[in-house]
Amino acid sequence: MKALQIDKKLTKLGMARMLSAISPTAAAKWGPLELVTMDPPELPADGWHRVHTHLAGICGSDLATVEGRASAYFDDWVSFPFVPGHEVVGHLDDGRRVVIEPVLGHAARGFEPPFDGAAPGDGDDYAHLVTGRLEPGIQIGFCNSTCGAWAPQFVAHESQIHEIPDAMTDEQAVLVEPAAGGIHAALLTWPIISTLAGEPGQAEGRRPVVAVLGAGTMGLCAIAGLRRYVPGVQIVVGARYPHQQSLATALGADIVVKPDELARAVRRVTGSHMVGDHLSGGADATIDAVGSSESIADCLRFTRPRGRVVLMGMPAEVTVDLTGLWHRETQLVGAYTYGTETMPDGGRRRTFDLAIETAQAMGFERLLSATYRIDDHEDAVAHAAAAGRRGAVKIAFDLRPARAAGKKVSE
Repeated sequence: MKALQIDKKLTKLGMARMLSAISPTAAAKWGPLELVTMDPPELPADGWHRVHTHLAGICGSDLATVEGRASAYFDDWVSFPFVPGHEVVGHLDDGRRVVIEPVLGHAARGFEPPFDGAAPGDGDDYAHLVTGRLEPGIQIGFCNSTCGAWAPQFVAHESQIHEIPDAMTDEQAVLVEPAAGGIHAALLTWPIISTLAGEPGQAEGRRPVVAVLGAGTMGLCAIAGLRRYVPGVQIVVGARYPHQQSLATALGADIVVKPDELARAVRRVTGSHMVGDHLSGGADATIDAVGSSESIADCLRFTRPRGRVVLMGMPAEVTVDLTGLWHRETQLVGAYTYGTETMPDGGRRRTFDLAIETAQAMGFERLLSATYRIDDHEDAVAHAAAAGRRGAVKIAFDLRPARAAGKKVSE
């Protein structure tokens, strides 16, 4: 079968890093991503299934790897060569349509889950990610043993498989994995939001404020997660492009402004003062869906003292003055994937179950902007790398035989 594969060739990684600043197309052409012919992966053990790819998304971590910008932190948590692709909808050999929860959890690696009914991402020790019956790999799409969704087929453990409703389209389903990441980040704001009613000095009836910086795929998914699952919040969003601003409003944001106007909008909503470049108060919680030095610094500036910043964007190496975090006792929390969530009503839900409901109910097919065949991966990667500027959100590979390259599925 034909597949897109990444190998750890330092010269190609260096070339991609250099070229990505000039041309994403050149980075895809001369970097570590190669179209190869390979055998389908073997099923590692009982309980594993072969998944035939329909649609596979291109996400920020995929782009960072293709462009040679991925953090060296991940070197010990992946196994080369690997086939990328973890945002996926496909079918099993028995015909069932499924989405895959890509984290290679305890059950997939032959270990006891940390508790009954645990999701693959649950647990407080990551040793299983580099041990067990598989090669190291944090997820399908970063593991040599499983292949990934940028190929016609790969393998997944039954603990990772979620059957989807007949009424759910492939175009909705390929957004389930990023939806789960956004919902997880949204629910990480709840521990701060939930304390407001009992805090001294809180005005009766005051709506908690959550700011979201960035409205690419993950930022938009976080907005949807906030609106559906975090009750009573006022959502203020910084979105760069007009199509992102429209989608943020459609998915539930109360106020949408350009990123450089977000601090002013939060100041106005919260009645804060400006002290230097920090607000005296600010948003109760902020979700950073960008993940740069500048975005982290901005979020710390307009999050209130003893508030929480949820870092959803993958930051890699950053330089940030943390004096304000220390002085204001701000919580800085990472939001990596998903697992089992504690809901505002005290119940427990799998994030992927919430994401399947959300992607269908909120019409996430509108976030899928264009699809490409894997043969046209250079154009696909270039489109994904410039998605915002080109009026797009999510770009995906289409491995369904009847679909043409570059078919536009959403404006």
